[in-house]
Amino acid sequence: MNNPFQFKQFTVKQDQCAMKIGTDSVLLGAWTPLKDNPFSILDIGAGTGILSLMLAQRSNAQVIDGLEIDENAYEQCVDNFENSPWSDRLFCYHADLQEFAEEIEDKYDLIISNPPFYAEHFKTDNKQRDMARFQDAMPFEHLVVCAAHLLEDNGRFSVIIPFSEEDRFINLAQKVGLFPNQILNVKGNPNADIKRSLISFSFHESEIQKEELIIETQRHQYTEDYINLTKDFYLKM
Repeated sequence: MNNPFQFKQFTVKQDQCAMKIGTDSVLLGAWTPLKDNPFSILDIGAGTGILSLMLAQRSNAQVIDGLEIDENAYEQCVDNFENSPWSDRLFCYHADLQEFAEEIEDKYDLIISNPPFYAEHFKTDNKQRDMARFQDAMPFEHLVVCAAHLLEDNGRFSVIIPFSEEDRFINLAQKVGLFPNQILNVKGNPNADIKRSLISFSFHESEIQKEELIIETQRHQYTEDYINLTKDFYLKM
């Protein structure tokens, strides 16, 4: 599990990070709408830096900043950024989100986050992993308030959350003036329940474009939609 993860255009070391690379990050990095050609991107809770690296590959953004509070993850993120083809566009801050939001004067065209979302009773003995996984490290309320503060007027905010939290998250976002414009609901297979929601928000209310993605038809038989979404990244797609 601690081996570097090899993508088509970059490699991600993950042995120092509590949260390893999973489908959620790859989905969010591949799906996040870029039609506004963002100049500046912020990745909140960067971890290994995978989202920033994927967006560096997909976009012409000149400023791509990661924000990571865990020291080991931060150091690994910096290392992954430095060893990527886009090291001149990538930078990671070692800071708490609230502190960062209060101190930085810049606003971003795109903010992206794969936030921790496991409830209290999932706690383990591994404090670092728990911090990466649990909402109490970065509650959704906290995330939407800071994202709204750091976002350009015409910017977009993109997240992946459990489908069970979709309504609550949208309500929290609307309280700070962020409205859902696009939603992708993800199922593992055709008979499974919807597991994840990917949501793109902005300060502009619009009719929501809603789509559904199924990952596999059966074990390791990936759907055409999933292959098309991730083929620029996964080696075997």
